[in-house]
Amino acid sequence: MNGPATPRRIVIAGGGTAGWLAAAILTRQLGPFADVTLVESDEIGTVGVGESTIPTVRAFHALIGVDEREFMQATGASFKLGISFENWAREGDRYIHSFGDVGQSTWMSDFHHFWLEAQARGVAEPFGSYCYEHEAAAADRFAIGGTPALNYAYHFDAGRYARFLRGKAEANGLRRLEGKIDRVVRDTESGDITTLILDDGTAVAGDLFFDCTGFRALLIGEALGVGFEDWGDWLPTNRALAMQTEATGPARPYTRAIAHDAGWRWKIPLHHRVGNGLVYCADYLSDDAAHARLLATVEGAALIEPRLIRFRTGRRKAAWQHNCVALSLASGFVEPLESTSIHLIMIALTRFLQLLPSERPSAAAIARFNVQAAQEIEGVRDFIILHYHLTGRDEPFWRDRRAMTIPDSLSDRIALFRDSANAYQADHDLFRVASWLQVMLGQRLAAASHHPLVRLMPSDQLRSALRDMRTTIARSVDGLPSHQVFLDGYVRTAAN
Repeated sequence: MNGPATPRRIVIAGGGTAGWLAAAILTRQLGPFADVTLVESDEIGTVGVGESTIPTVRAFHALIGVDEREFMQATGASFKLGISFENWAREGDRYIHSFGDVGQSTWMSDFHHFWLEAQARGVAEPFGSYCYEHEAAAADRFAIGGTPALNYAYHFDAGRYARFLRGKAEANGLRRLEGKIDRVVRDTESGDITTLILDDGTAVAGDLFFDCTGFRALLIGEALGVGFEDWGDWLPTNRALAMQTEATGPARPYTRAIAHDAGWRWKIPLHHRVGNGLVYCADYLSDDAAHARLLATVEGAALIEPRLIRFRTGRRKAAWQHNCVALSLASGFVEPLESTSIHLIMIALTRFLQLLPSERPSAAAIARFNVQAAQEIEGVRDFIILHYHLTGRDEPFWRDRRAMTIPDSLSDRIALFRDSANAYQADHDLFRVASWLQVMLGQRLAAASHHPLVRLMPSDQLRSALRDMRTTIARSVDGLPSHQVFLDGYVRTAAN
């Protein structure tokens, strides 16, 4: 199929992970249909701490032609099977939110109803025992392929990732301009953005624009005036300190999220180093105290000093306005507790390509994009609030989270599970039923009842079914190499 006589001029304002992901997929998928230009300044820093992902990243990588070994070698990546939540419901608690399905469900009821009945009869092992990814993560084991195959994501160096993507995009014809955006020019009649004027006077004209300027939101916010919906009452953490340290032991195949009295801290094991951070609310912990706490808790020699990042949780009231699509921080932000930031960039780009306008974007397409974007990030918001609201911790920060009024959409989910142990994944939900269950149970949410028909299953049959399931998983895990051993061999193969 031949491309258009005049390619669409697409301008990406800003680099970082968002800008270079946009550049990579637009140049790869649109080819002669688009002339893509990215504008960024080396003088403007990026947040660059998005180092943990979810499994959807692999499908996106397929769209942009990424070879997994090459990518892992270039970015210092390791594999990820889930997140270890420590000290969340109570001090000393730990559970893993893994990327796998748990147990085997029937048409009538999900597996957890059988598990709850077995637990009531005293014949159940911990819920995670019936999940392959959970048990592999807990045992620090990993491999690719096999039957069954593990569902996984990655940890990687965000700075290296942006450079890797840049190489892909430039090989596909992207034009990069160095410079700061001085002003944004709009058409007086349509209101569309027509041109970006750089600080050296260079004019960058375009038909479509992507705002990847971070929290500054120079296009969607400053130029187009799209308002911001603040979610600080539900998610009041507003600071993060990030630093990198040398590795002191084998890389584990999961992210650690460790709660403290005013938030939580992360530990992300890469192949060549460890990413560390402390997320907190400044109303409950000072910046100086947070800095000292992070330094006191990290292991290994520091590679960089802690860097302070101020943020506000919420979303733009429209992610697509006129001919401008906002990505990542310019569109909205939900703290990185469940590693969803990069996914939200990728799904927005995928959605844009599915709704790609042939000429000027239609109001209907823009409205559809905005509805889907709002539903997705609000679903992520609810899932994050769940971790904070279901807690028995007794510090002021956590007592306030437990007492706060939560969105009706989340309150209804909690009530449904508490009353009848039912959980669901709506059409627009990112997180599967297994994810909701692992977090609800991990945060000690108890169900008053469960599906009544599972009580008809004889105890011997129930015990045997669960034992066989667990034995099969245990055998599969025992056959896996350690994550570090597999990672070393896999990356070494890429290097050769």
